[in-house]
Amino acid sequence: MQYDDERSDPEAGISKSETKRNLLTLQKLAERLLELSPSHWEQLGFAPKMMEALQESHRVKGRNALRRHIRHLGKLLRAEDSERIAALLRNIDARREEENSRFHRLENLRDRLMNGGEAALTELLRSCPGADRQRIQQFVRTGRRELEQEKPPIAQRKLFKYLKELSLK
Repeated sequence: MQYDDERSDPEAGISKSETKRNLLTLQKLAERLLELSPSHWEQLGFAPKMMEALQESHRVKGRNALRRHIRHLGKLLRAEDSERIAALLRNIDARREEENSRFHRLENLRDRLMNGGEAALTELLRSCPGADRQRIQQFVRTGRRELEQEKPPIAQRKLFKYLKELSLK
């Protein structure tokens, strides 16, 4: 029986192009998995063969070897629940994005405090009643002095660390 070139499996009705797209999607998923730490891999509950392949990826050095290894991981991912993996990756991305957003908010608050923002200090004390006003003002005064004297911004770093500890939202 002769198959049409557009069909890789005539009974399933899936074209070669669609099969290739699916494989490329799995390979991209494999690349994302390689960016994660081994502790995240364990959370996913992969099959032992997949875990071995992921752990082996640390030993792969060459660019072409890594490319082949990613294709191999993509093939192994066919047996795994790719939707669950993609959902976990989205969850990790969302947490990372939220942490970055929080970091930027804290940087912005620190900069407003350093630029003489009494309103920023009042806003901070309103949102975090447990914040130490004198400590914050001391960090700001020292930070301004460091800026004027062109010294390293040690007090600004301490202020940022203190703001981070306040667990602002």
